[in-house]
Amino acid sequence: MVIWLLGVSGAGKSTLGELLMEYCVKKGRKAYMIDGDFVRSFFKHDLGYSRGDRMENIKRIILAAYAVSQSGTIAIISNISPFEELRDFCRENVPDYNEIYLKRDITVCKKKDTKKMYRDNIGKTAIVGMEVAFDEPQRSDLVVDIEKQTVAQSFATICSYLKKKYPGVFK
Repeated sequence: MVIWLLGVSGAGKSTLGELLMEYCVKKGRKAYMIDGDFVRSFFKHDLGYSRGDRMENIKRIILAAYAVSQSGTIAIISNISPFEELRDFCRENVPDYNEIYLKRDITVCKKKDTKKMYRDNIGKTAIVGMEVAFDEPQRSDLVVDIEKQTVAQSFATICSYLKKKYPGVFK
């Protein structure tokens, strides 16, 4: 199973991914979280931020998610994933792919800027949602409106979805 959390920087992907990871462990399930920042760091930032480089980085993450899930481990992915064509690729090629869109307005993300991503990169790197288009997800399995829910409520929404879809896994 792959649980893919996507959205612009600051939407809460890492926070909710970590909570989901803890939840899986408490339920006795093997799970592994793959964060987009971790993948870039592992490869020593060998890719830039052009569309092609971003696509290549996401393809690495897709392969890792697929391999982890094929081992019987729940793969939890936290990545911006701005391109609908790669989301479609996942949907077609990754069994038990669950796309969860954490919807949050980029102006709110820029204002809160918890990771200082916007502050540190505006004018230096093309930012998804600003200079790089973020394709609005068309077929997400779940959309969580982060602006209308607390972190706890957003997490509960995700858990409710997973319990309904996988009652034997998430009791």
